[in-house]
Amino acid sequence: MGSMRAALPSVGMVIVLLAQVSNMEVIKAAMSKGINKYVIIVYSDALSSLFFLLCSFLFHRSERPPLTFPILCSFILLSVFGCSAQIFSFVGIQYSSPTLSTAMLTLIPAFTFVLAIIFRLEKLNWENKSSQAKSLGTFVSIGGAFVVTFYKGPPLIGELSHSGSPRRLLLSPQLSWILGGFFLAAEAFMSSAWYILQALILRKFAAVLIIMFYLFFFNTILSTAFALIVVSEPSDWKLGLDIGLVAVLYSAVIGTGFRVGLCTWCLSRTGPLYVSMFKPLAIVFSIVMDVVIVGDAFCLGSLIGAMIIVAGLYAVMWGKSKEEKTTEDCGLGSVNSSREKVPLLQNRIEEN
Repeated sequence: MGSMRAALPSVGMVIVLLAQVSNMEVIKAAMSKGINKYVIIVYSDALSSLFFLLCSFLFHRSERPPLTFPILCSFILLSVFGCSAQIFSFVGIQYSSPTLSTAMLTLIPAFTFVLAIIFRLEKLNWENKSSQAKSLGTFVSIGGAFVVTFYKGPPLIGELSHSGSPRRLLLSPQLSWILGGFFLAAEAFMSSAWYILQALILRKFAAVLIIMFYLFFFNTILSTAFALIVVSEPSDWKLGLDIGLVAVLYSAVIGTGFRVGLCTWCLSRTGPLYVSMFKPLAIVFSIVMDVVIVGDAFCLGSLIGAMIIVAGLYAVMWGKSKEEKTTEDCGLGSVNSSREKVPLLQNRIEEN
């Protein structure tokens, strides 16, 4: 029973990645039909905030942690990180592809590791092999992301398609690929900052559903203000019974609400670095969906870069597991030594 509970965060993160990759594919299909990406963000965030508001009333009706002004400000900052990551993700997908988006998301563990050191959530000792592995893996994964961004290479599966959004057609394929990579790298950094800040919030405010409500409530305000600036056509706000409505509903229920809520629950059980380590699995899911469902080409640069990223990330994971094992052994040794000292103390008391 205990092993099953320990495995729940791992299973949850696999489900989170499946929801994220499938959401990317649905949104890309809607964008190819002319649906405005910023309108999708606004509607999905609004529906998600309504959903978590109802859940908060149902599950936190009697017990609610005190909501102070500093915590409320941290919710707003968390929304700024989340909304920025959302916008960068949509723009990056428009200029590149979901495959590149998923590959660049594997930068999140590297950024999370660096930020965790800065905010003292992770320890770094250059004399330990675990710290050396985590540091080396961080730089290797960043190098792999640059390979994916700057080298597309020949297609290995499928053929390159030159169709896309009107804005993407104005740029050369290589420039569009690089620009999309920069946007997606910015999304990865914002997502890492989101993980770190959320881990700090959960230490003081453990009500996950209430956090999710405020997160999407402020996300709705920020995304609406941004969309009103960049969306000039009033007709873009209208949704019919087509792929646009499907994308909004799927993004609100699965891609945003369910995914972020489950990810937050896993983060509260394990920590930000453990959650971010599952990002490499998203590469496999994205490749399968791109090739089988969407029909995109899988290029050599994506394969080489993804292999480098995965190697670097699992070096970080090895260092993390070795560090945790050392901590457990030290703790077990201290417990055994204390047990050995107790009988001697008892014998002396009995002799007296």
